[in-house]
Amino acid sequence: MKRDDFVTQISEEILEKYQIRKTRKQKTAFIEYMRAHFPELKVEEDAIGYSRNIVIGNPDTAKAVIGAHYDTCAVMPIPNFIMPKSVLVSVLYAFVLVIPMLFIGSVTGGFAGWIFDDSSATSLFTLITYWAILFLMIFGPANKHTVNDNTSGVITLIELMNKMSEEERAQYCFVFFDNEEKGLFGSATFAKEHKAVMKDKLLINFDCVSDGDYLMLILNKRAFPEHFENIKAAFADVTEKNVLVESEKGVYYPSDQKNFKKNIGVASFKKSKFGLYMDRIHTPRDTVMDERNIAVLTEGIIKFLKSI
Repeated sequence: MKRDDFVTQISEEILEKYQIRKTRKQKTAFIEYMRAHFPELKVEEDAIGYSRNIVIGNPDTAKAVIGAHYDTCAVMPIPNFIMPKSVLVSVLYAFVLVIPMLFIGSVTGGFAGWIFDDSSATSLFTLITYWAILFLMIFGPANKHTVNDNTSGVITLIELMNKMSEEERAQYCFVFFDNEEKGLFGSATFAKEHKAVMKDKLLINFDCVSDGDYLMLILNKRAFPEHFENIKAAFADVTEKNVLVESEKGVYYPSDQKNFKKNIGVASFKKSKFGLYMDRIHTPRDTVMDERNIAVLTEGIIKFLKSI
């Protein structure tokens, strides 16, 4: 992995030392690291302190809010697989992942029922097994390799801030969302806390942008008519990557942008003869950092922001 293409030392250090941001202790270490470089940051918590969003800038006065989740997931034996233009395939893949869980649960429950000679033991142990597997999927050992999901989004925000002058940066709010991996909880907290402000304000969300030559910007129905042409123009000169500006209609990409009324979701994909796809994430194979993706996105988004 070539690191010297990054503009900031912060990006390099995050890749080297702060890729694991899963436990509260690991997240706190990352927050303190960020505070050392951005002393103006604020940490916004939900009512129980479960989600802690890192906020740099003022969402009330910002022209737009730019986000990426900083939490990371548990390690999995097989990747989360997404085909953004094939909703049915993505849903079926998720269903297929459930089959081993059902099998293990049934076997465990059947064995327990045989040992105890009691049908209620079958039901109980089957249920316990299901919940144990689900627990491991969410709260299990941390994935140590999170380059694409979502260290790439974190670095994109940092590089955006670095490339802006102080005056430009003051016009926007940058938010590092917590607990996306557990159900978009951090962004939901931010959307609720700033409900009135975010009603008509654009949210741009970067999630998994470093692995794949097809950079997709997905505009929801409120963002599309207002920003489609300007987004296209901002990336018109890009030749080394394939930039796709899409309506969210018919595109499947669930991430933090879904909690906001006017949004643009950004992700990168690879292409096969069957279509665009994302793989590797949630596994130890999530190690691909294509610096050109970050450069193309930061340069294009800065151009686009001038149109707001």
